[in-house]
Amino acid sequence: MALFTLLLVLAWEQLFKLGEVWHLDHRLEVVFQRLKHFSFGHTLLICTGWMASIWLLLWLVKGLFFGVVMLLVWILIGLLCLGAGITRKHYRAYLQAARQGESDAREQMSQELALIHGLPSEGGEVERLRELQNALLWINYRYYFAPLFWFVLCGSFGAVALAGYAFLRAYQTWLARHCSPLQRAQSGVDFLLRWLDWIPVRLAGVAYALLGHGERALPAWFASLIDRHTSPYRVLTCLAQLSLAREPHIDAVETPRAAVLLARKVTLFAVVAIALLTIYGALV
Repeated sequence: MALFTLLLVLAWEQLFKLGEVWHLDHRLEVVFQRLKHFSFGHTLLICTGWMASIWLLLWLVKGLFFGVVMLLVWILIGLLCLGAGITRKHYRAYLQAARQGESDAREQMSQELALIHGLPSEGGEVERLRELQNALLWINYRYYFAPLFWFVLCGSFGAVALAGYAFLRAYQTWLARHCSPLQRAQSGVDFLLRWLDWIPVRLAGVAYALLGHGERALPAWFASLIDRHTSPYRVLTCLAQLSLAREPHIDAVETPRAAVLLARKVTLFAVVAIALLTIYGALV
């Protein structure tokens, strides 16, 4: 059921380009706005409560109408948790501003796309465009590759794991947009996501190495397997940048497009790999 749900959700998301209404980040803003205390324990508590409520919902609908209701709930969770949502509109707005030479609008959209890790305050245009590439690569990983990983890895609990990861991702985004860096650090959400991203980042990294210019990316990937200090963001973006080494880094339109194209290939690679492994497991 996981593979069928996954393919259906991805097809629906790509065909209808769902906006923020069908995005968990938007739905949880009402909850986040009521939070007054920020601590690791509090973050862990509310995330555990959220995952428990999803598990309870799935338990309540288990077996109803021969499993049809369960399937619909899985699809609904997938639609809410998987996909870039409003971020896709920000990316298109950036490209439009870049083509039309609107520097202020382009800068605004760049800051929005790089909300989590920011853009360098110093350096030239090449450095800022490279960091924008990194932000887009990270967005694709956070909204597609990582959710796919947790959804498939956890089997019958895939929807619960997906909902938990999406909750932490939404919380981190809300903190970055509305709260101070101190409050974000106190929440511990970065720490939790750092460990949750450790394995899927390495899997995405090997996909970048194989699909890009792997003669340089593959050795760096092997080195990342024993690296416990570098953040997942830096591991992923460094590997992806090695794969993008021959792509242009000076054009305000082509530079981000090159990153998005490579990231889409990695997502497609992951879906195909999941499908083949699922078919192989069913046959064996």
